[in-house]
Amino acid sequence: MTQLSSRGLTRQAEAQLQCMSAVAGQDHISTTSISTPDANKATKRLTREQRTREAVLLSFSDPVPGQVELLLHLSPTEWRRLLNWLDVSGLALYFLDRLVQLGLRDMLPETAVDRLQQNLDSNAKRTRGMVEESVAIQRRFQNAGLSYAVVKGLSLSPESVPRPELRHQFDLDYLVSEKSAPEARSILERRGYRLRAFSRKTWEFKINETPYVSVKDFYKDLPYRTVELHLEADTPGHDSRLDRATTRDMFGIGMPMLSPVDIFRGQAMHIFKDVCCGTSRTAHLLEFYRHVLSRRDDDAFWRELRCRAEGDRSTCFGIGMVTYLVASILGDFAPKALTAWTVEVLPPSVCLWVHRYGRHTVLGNHPGTKFFLLLQKELESAGIPRRSWVKKSLWPSRLPPVVIRGSSGEPFSTRIARYRVQLRFVFERLRFHIVEGIRYTLESRRWRQHLDRLSS
Repeated sequence: MTQLSSRGLTRQAEAQLQCMSAVAGQDHISTTSISTPDANKATKRLTREQRTREAVLLSFSDPVPGQVELLLHLSPTEWRRLLNWLDVSGLALYFLDRLVQLGLRDMLPETAVDRLQQNLDSNAKRTRGMVEESVAIQRRFQNAGLSYAVVKGLSLSPESVPRPELRHQFDLDYLVSEKSAPEARSILERRGYRLRAFSRKTWEFKINETPYVSVKDFYKDLPYRTVELHLEADTPGHDSRLDRATTRDMFGIGMPMLSPVDIFRGQAMHIFKDVCCGTSRTAHLLEFYRHVLSRRDDDAFWRELRCRAEGDRSTCFGIGMVTYLVASILGDFAPKALTAWTVEVLPPSVCLWVHRYGRHTVLGNHPGTKFFLLLQKELESAGIPRRSWVKKSLWPSRLPPVVIRGSSGEPFSTRIARYRVQLRFVFERLRFHIVEGIRYTLESRRWRQHLDRLSS
């Protein structure tokens, strides 16, 4: 172990990690299982890089399993790659905070610790800036008497997010009643926001767009902001989430937020939709894991959730699949009061998909693979309507959307930078569709073989 100490691991931290590994054993064995005869054969092996990422996730388990010791043997190049993945996955600041909790901060190379700490300091400032903007917007919403609630972001604290500055948040999200949406839009536009994208249920506003943000600026408090309004239908007699909203005093203002059950349900279904579209962010799975643990013994909460969600087959499958996916990496963590009507009603083919592709989806590189299309087919076969996710085809029929829209009077250099970003994005997507389309075609044959064995 002398070579480990040379990388900055103190003897005390080293002894503590060895003690944890001894308690947990050398192999982390998930207690979740699926009733398939060839489950182990169907599991795709992880690369060393993926096992390193898995070790990061396992560090949030209690007790910490032995695989975490893999982090002590990384080369500088591997650390550099891991840090980049931590940024993209949203786990970087959570990971630093966890190491501090375990007393293992010194196990990282000094350069890695310095980078993570600097990112945390920057994100704390960035979070304060976003909170100030959110408070300013909400004061105007409240003065106008709008019906709204904060969703995602601050509403996930403290159950999912110990401290707001540990979460790298991209935008501000509000659930707004349809009748309040026009005035909400007017308020945002008076603050300088412009509507950049919209659908029937979501309006996206941006301000101070920049043509390119480097990784070095990822955590900085830049003037660029995004606000999303999620519209809630004003249907008489409809069971509205806004009607169940509660008020929480935060940062000097009473913030309307969804009920605890609606927050959890929305969090799970957001992850479910992302996994079904191949765009999952690993930090969201950790936040879900923490949320379940924080409510593990709250029988009243699970009863209310079951009462509100059990009649919706999509919700049952969505919560169940997310729970099963997290358990496939971190082991059993959810109470029977949750799994009995979610995980245990999942079709065997969906469980097999999680078992075969789940960890690769969570631990893979952006933009992932197209294996989520296999999952979509199984969900459709199980009777889950397509409205539960955004339906995607194997080969796109149109060009990708504009990354950054131009504005009147923009400098020529800014326009060139926008074009450069867009071209790079188009070629990256083209390469992705070609490479992953071929991989999907080859893998789909093996997948059918696994399904045949499952049904036999």
